[in-house]
Amino acid sequence: EVQLVESGGGLVQPGGSLTLSCAASGFDFSRRVMNWARQAPGKGDKGLEWIAGINAAGVTPAYADSVQGRATISRNNRKNELRLELKNLQPEDTGIYYCAAESFFATYTEPYYPEYRGQGTQVAVSS
Repeated sequence: EVQLVESGGGLVQPGGSLTLSCAASGFDFSRRVMNWARQAPGKGDKGLEWIAGINAAGVTPAYADSVQGRATISRNNRKNELRLELKNLQPEDTGIYYCAAESFFATYTEPYYPEYRGQGTQVAVSS
């Protein structure tokens, strides 16, 4: 069974930073493209916003315009772990952040419906 467990969310002031983690199990992590996506408040089940992705080898990151220059995605295939570092957070970054596993590398426009995703971790940016 595919399991993705996100952690590291919380309340942060504007301009602050966070590092999100995702622990993966139940599949061959080293063969999967991994993404981060988020859901803004009030979006319900209208799909997610894809924000970052990284290929299986961990050498080809890609970012959405909304986080370009502020986000760094990385993975550790020995630990089955995915990370997302976010800096200069703003109130519009508030939402639930999900890690997602895919079979193919792609960038996505909204709405994004991952093949597999975790339960998410809440990020709130407020003063």
